[in-house]
Amino acid sequence: MDTRVSFPSRRLLVLLCTAAALLGTRSPLAAAGRSCSDTRQVYLEKGYSTSTAPLTQISGEHLRLCPQDYTCCSSQMEETLAQQSERDFLKAVSDNSQFLLTTFTQRHRRFDEFFKELIDLSEKSMNQMFTKTYGLLFTQNAHVFQELFLELRRYYSGGSVSLAEVLSDFWSRLVERVFSLVNPQYQFSEDYLECVSKHAEQLQPFGDVPRKLRVQVSRAFIAARALSQGLATGRDIVNKATKLTADSECVRGLMRQWYCPLCRGMPSVRPCRSLCLNVMKGCLANQADLDTEWNNFIDALYQVSEKLEGPFNMELAADSISVKVSEAIMHMQENSVSISSKVFQGCGNPRPAPARSKRSPKESGGNRRPFRTYTPEEKPTTAAGTNLDRLVTELKERLRPMRGFWVSLPHTICNDEKMAADVTNEDRCWNGQTRGRYLPDVTGDGLVSQINNPEVEVDIARPDVRTRQLIMELRVVTNKLRHAMSGQDMDFMDSEEGSGSGGGDHGERYNHDWPGYGPYSPPYTKPSNNPASNPAKPPRGRDRNGSKWNRNNGQGRVRSAAGLLSFSLFSLLPLPFVVTAATMWR
Repeated sequence: MDTRVSFPSRRLLVLLCTAAALLGTRSPLAAAGRSCSDTRQVYLEKGYSTSTAPLTQISGEHLRLCPQDYTCCSSQMEETLAQQSERDFLKAVSDNSQFLLTTFTQRHRRFDEFFKELIDLSEKSMNQMFTKTYGLLFTQNAHVFQELFLELRRYYSGGSVSLAEVLSDFWSRLVERVFSLVNPQYQFSEDYLECVSKHAEQLQPFGDVPRKLRVQVSRAFIAARALSQGLATGRDIVNKATKLTADSECVRGLMRQWYCPLCRGMPSVRPCRSLCLNVMKGCLANQADLDTEWNNFIDALYQVSEKLEGPFNMELAADSISVKVSEAIMHMQENSVSISSKVFQGCGNPRPAPARSKRSPKESGGNRRPFRTYTPEEKPTTAAGTNLDRLVTELKERLRPMRGFWVSLPHTICNDEKMAADVTNEDRCWNGQTRGRYLPDVTGDGLVSQINNPEVEVDIARPDVRTRQLIMELRVVTNKLRHAMSGQDMDFMDSEEGSGSGGGDHGERYNHDWPGYGPYSPPYTKPSNNPASNPAKPPRGRDRNGSKWNRNNGQGRVRSAAGLLSFSLFSLLPLPFVVTAATMWR
């Protein structure tokens, strides 16, 4: 048989081969014998055995994901590389979201430690100062303040505690004790003192101080707790959103862009950037739907942190409690005659107190020196020497770049030169079939926009359940943060709308309620006609069940003036009154 090819046929074959070369493709004969050494080397470097890797390119009819052209990949290699592409994708998502996770984790820990240490330091410093100055008189009655600060600590830690109820109970307890103190010539039963506390709101024995303290403490603690909880929620949401799995369509797209060039014997060719973006937007379609609520959440965190370094300052609120209590007691002392007269009219005349034995000045505390607060130079720092302004500044710097994170994640991944070709190399990148320009448009963000994604087939009619749950979590925490910005606690809005932590105080000005703006701001200096009496930081108590105090507190039904007067109010009253009270004890 004559196997010679006629001249016209040979000429046609040459023309076809030349055209194929000019178009950047290879003839089947040339491709079939091309070496796969580069592919085998890369495959080996990834830790896989080359026992199933062809030495030269073979026909690709067995391929399921890559173009069925001549290839350097066996079926086993294609399956292995598909699994590798999924791991590469998940690692890229994890690596690029690590700064989110690290920020939320570290910031939550630092703020939480700071707020708790701030409260602990307040308790410690007050206990030390009151005990040193007044000894037994303070320790016997310190539980009144310890109960207050115990409840504040429980509230911050997430307990079901109403700040309005806590503060109301505190003032009720305090008015009973101070009323007994300013009327030592009488003894009062529990029922009588109950009557006094019930009429306290009408009498206003402490002036406007309880309202001011409620405004300042409530807003500061609400904002502090909301910020701490918000940072913890952000950490959990990032953890959940990045713990994803790639479905089969996503894996197909990942394999086609990253490892099909390797199977074609072109391991150094990177996917075109637009190809990479379409694959990533298809694989991360549900995460992109977090964007709106995520941005709202970040904005709310930022705004609450600004409130904390301004009018809702936790440091100032903690420092102001003892100052405000001192103000309140002095107000009641100065108006004790008119207040007592109104109480006697409403609750009846009390019984005279029995004769009391004299007490020595030392026992009564009459020779004790007044309190003082720390000067700025002496004041201890908390949380490893940091302060609230520094913590808030650092947090705000880290929050700014978090906006738009989920929709920008595909771009962040594809901007990595290891993941995709540079935009300047659009003509010689991998376009999904061969080396050349990628022509399809880049799709939009989110699930619905993937209806026309040419690289990843996405079922837009089936939103991801977990993503919907994360969106709801973001809405809840954002709503809580927004309410905290106006001094409201969502958990207690129904019970506190009129008189509690937030509802009734929307338009209230409170800048002058800060210690730094009031007439008794540290260092605590009173008018010249009254000696200085510097209250220290507030105490804390041990934990207990329930938010109501036991009014009896293990005591009998009748409180004698002698028993009530062994109270640590000397630290909070002007010195002349201390001397007078000490004289009456004798």
